[in-house]
Amino acid sequence: MKLTYDTRYNIAYIRLHEKTAQVETIRVSEELNVDMAPDGTIYGIELLNANDQLLGVDQGKLVIINEARGDRQEIILR
Repeated sequence: MKLTYDTRYNIAYIRLHEKTAQVETIRVSEELNVDMAPDGTIYGIELLNANDQLLGVDQGKLVIINEARGDRQEIILR
């Protein structure tokens, strides 16, 4: 998984898989698009107006939790 952020356009993209197939972008809402292959595989999630969506959660931190091991990592986004 890879999270990228474009400060110019305020767009974040969460890539779950490298695009190896033709994908269709499904507009879920004004601020959320999902790239999905015909077999149902989700390749990525695009967050428009990303600052409001990402920074409003956990006071501007990206929190990564491995629930199986109990590990927690925080990355400051601001």
